[in-house]
Amino acid sequence: MVDKFQVIIKHIIGSYTGDTPLSGINIPDQFHPEKPVGIDIEENLNAVFLILLAGESHTFYNSASRYFTKMESVPAWKEIVGFYRKGLEIVADEMSSIYNRDTNFSSSINDLFAWLDEPANKASHHESMEKIMQVFFPEGTGLSSNPEREITRLRKKRMVNITSLNPLPITDPVRQIVFTSNVLITTPIGDVDEDNQLINNDLSQKLKSIINEDQLFWYDHPIPVGIAPENNEILYGLEGLDRAVAFEKEQGTIDKDLKLTCLLSVSVTHKGLQQIAKQYLEDELNNRKNIRNLEVYVFTEADTQAIIKDILIPAAESFIDKTDPDPLHGVFGVDGEYGRHYSFLKAIAAFWQVFINPDTKGTFKIDLDQIFPQKDLVEQAGLSAFEHFKTPLWGAKGTDSDGNQVELGMIAGALVNQQDIEHSLFFPDVSFPSDEIKADDLVFYSKLPQAVSTEAEMMTRYTDRQPDGTGQCIQRFHVTGGTNGILLDALRTHRPFTPSIIGRAEDQAYILSVLFNGSHDKLRYVHKDGLIMRHDKEAFAEEAIKKASTGKLIGDYIRILLFSFYCRALPWDLKEIKKQVDPFTGCFVSHIPLTIVYLRFALKTASFFTEKADEKREQGKEFMKSGIRRLDETISYLNQDTNPLVDLFKKEKTGWNMFYDILDHAENDLAHGDTFTTELKKKAFSIVKSCKIKI
Repeated sequence: MVDKFQVIIKHIIGSYTGDTPLSGINIPDQFHPEKPVGIDIEENLNAVFLILLAGESHTFYNSASRYFTKMESVPAWKEIVGFYRKGLEIVADEMSSIYNRDTNFSSSINDLFAWLDEPANKASHHESMEKIMQVFFPEGTGLSSNPEREITRLRKKRMVNITSLNPLPITDPVRQIVFTSNVLITTPIGDVDEDNQLINNDLSQKLKSIINEDQLFWYDHPIPVGIAPENNEILYGLEGLDRAVAFEKEQGTIDKDLKLTCLLSVSVTHKGLQQIAKQYLEDELNNRKNIRNLEVYVFTEADTQAIIKDILIPAAESFIDKTDPDPLHGVFGVDGEYGRHYSFLKAIAAFWQVFINPDTKGTFKIDLDQIFPQKDLVEQAGLSAFEHFKTPLWGAKGTDSDGNQVELGMIAGALVNQQDIEHSLFFPDVSFPSDEIKADDLVFYSKLPQAVSTEAEMMTRYTDRQPDGTGQCIQRFHVTGGTNGILLDALRTHRPFTPSIIGRAEDQAYILSVLFNGSHDKLRYVHKDGLIMRHDKEAFAEEAIKKASTGKLIGDYIRILLFSFYCRALPWDLKEIKKQVDPFTGCFVSHIPLTIVYLRFALKTASFFTEKADEKREQGKEFMKSGIRRLDETISYLNQDTNPLVDLFKKEKTGWNMFYDILDHAENDLAHGDTFTTELKKKAFSIVKSCKIKI
């Protein structure tokens, strides 16, 4: 098998200088061992890795091997060489292992090898791409040849026949739903200037010490304290939500005196920011004075720890004889990877129902770079945003295409990009890719299944034909971080969560924890046609997106690793999991995740070095160095004798079961007037009151 794999790699990267490889990047052109140390060493080392991966038959194998050994002795390059050396072993082991135990995979390798070994086939580019995809990215096979057929096929697979609509649907969204969102805050850009009109003097003094703290967490595009209001995602999202509520009042769909409850998790890059987050948000909102229809509550890590200490631990000791707080600390909080605050934003709504407002029936999460385009919703979808929440599909039960009994306790909407809404509210936010497949896309092309899934799941309209939205509907696995919600009965029954280690696609990981739970109804998302938010990120945060692009790319590679190992840690058959969540969510659950990540990373790095502009080449060097640090840490953690996510999943499941058991006991005792639990409720009110923003 190794010989066949090496031949495949050689065709991907090129055999000699000036060759035309399948990846579109001639790697031998990037190997210049004659250059002195310090000149484009990164480019050389990346090329050496790919050449060595192609085996001893490669023209430059011997010189590449000598160069690798030489640079390994130079301290400045030891980390990079070590990462790639480890990769050579990991890739060989993983490929050999799956080749020997998976007959479908071995057949794909053999077929691709035989195809590439025939020179006459080189001109058949499309068929070559399909055969490569079958080996490295089978989830994308066949999707480009007939997209409409694949959309129809996936839509049929996602069909649910309704057996009973929700008899008690949401009737008063403002009273019954708490809206949630996450806020990511970091230190100011540049030095803290006391004359900065965007930061008050009190905050300036505190920030001077905070910026000297070690950074604890990294996010894609956190909001710097002191950023201009027009570029502040917090203001943009909350003011947009406020306008949406005002529109509902004008339409007469909600009472004019009501205010919508909005709960925000605040994740920070530096611990000291926890202490000033609330003050900062109050200052920003009061300076604008545009929030009139919301009650906003802010929860920092310090606030969640207070809830654990003063409410949850005493309750655990009393109700369920649990004295070890570690499981709760491990899951209930907002600082850390995205999975942690995502799970919190669902769980806090259940806490709210028990200790703050028993009328709460559901929660709905938005991202703050999204707004409800209310006028377009009414004109094109026939309903305002909040009217969509009243659908009896949310909470309905039915049978899916595999015969599973499902409970549609979750709801998911869709997105339209700001620049596309002029065409239609129902313009997909992800379109079919038209670019030539090259570089790292050759071995992992998620754009294709994402486009199919977007059309099949998100763009489905309920009409007179199936699905009609009454007898049939679409269930969703492809969801976005905003524009989704869950009924609290379903949340407290099924208890889904995203593991705290997940740093990307935390929204799609959420359902995996309960995918096949129980012997009866399986928890699923219902697709609500017309529930669409406008995605406006490019309108006000273009610079933040550009700055975060490198980190986002690396995060996608880590996503492949974590999703692949996580799904293997779940207590269900991997093939059954893939059957449910393919093609898009499932494409990140790879059969060869370590190989894919090493190949994607090296080919993407090489693509930077094809650029002539110094800026791009420097970006490639930074991408390579920062990527190796992050990837090496994740790979070292995951690539052990036993999958570490097995124990992590069990531990966090224990923590969440403990949390929801506490809520069930508390709710029962409060109904019976228990003195101890009544005191806990008073403490909960006190903590929540301290989290409220005075607007």
